[in-house]
Amino acid sequence: MPETSGPTGRTPETHVIDFRAAEQLLNQRDPRGAVKLLDGVIAAHPENTAARLLRARAFFASAQLRPAELEFSLVLEREPDNAFAHFALARTYERQGRPDPARRHFRLAAALDPNPDYLKAAGFDT
Repeated sequence: MPETSGPTGRTPETHVIDFRAAEQLLNQRDPRGAVKLLDGVIAAHPENTAARLLRARAFFASAQLRPAELEFSLVLEREPDNAFAHFALARTYERQGRPDPARRHFRLAAALDPNPDYLKAAGFDT
C-alpha cells in the first residue's frame, strides 16, 4: 500500500503533481484554481517555501492582496535574501497604496539582485 500523508490519502507524489498543476493554472491565468491546489500541498507541507511563494503569486494575481502580503512575508522570514519575494511584496504594498514599505522592499530586491526591473522599481536606474 502506498505511503500517504494524512487522512485524505494523498501521497507526496500527488502533492508534486498538484504543485506542477498549480504552476500551469497560474500560467493560464487561473490563480484561484492554483490557490485551491496549493492549499492542500501547503497543509501537508507547511515548510515548503516554493509552494508558499507560488501561492503568494496566485493570491497577488487574483487581487487577494492581504493573503499575498502574508505569504510573501512568510517566505522572506525563511529566505530573507529572496530578491523576487522582496520585489513581489513591494508590488503588493504598491497595489495597497503603501508606498513606504513598497520602496523599502524594492530597494532590498535591487540590492540583492541587479535585475533591471528591480533597479528600475527601486529608482536606481537613473
